[in-house]
Amino acid sequence: MVLDTNVLVCAAKGDSEFHNACKELLDRLIDNPSPNYLTWGIAYEFVRVVTHPRVYEVPWNPVNALSFIDNLLDTGNFFLLTETDRHLEVFSRTLEQLPGIKGSILHDVHTAVLMREHGIREICT
Repeated sequence: MVLDTNVLVCAAKGDSEFHNACKELLDRLIDNPSPNYLTWGIAYEFVRVVTHPRVYEVPWNPVNALSFIDNLLDTGNFFLLTETDRHLEVFSRTLEQLPGIKGSILHDVHTAVLMREHGIREICT
């Protein structure tokens, strides 16, 4: 399963109404031997959100934010999805299936394409 930015942010930041549920989910996934995934895009977006002074009155330091991601990857149950040699082909086919897709949503399309490349069908957002 891919864990999306929203879940990571809510798990990391104690001021969210969803903090407890997201933190419990994250802890269960860490303890579960099944692999879970992030993308670099999700990692960057997490760092962008938790360090943003317009989003949080007391934003995180970028080094601490990246450390959160690094610690997650160090658990042994989280892995980064990266592009394969088939990325352009899968991206092209996905765009053909989604006529009219454009703009900011392409960030999410990138995640979906990576999931397709690696045969992952589940995302938690």
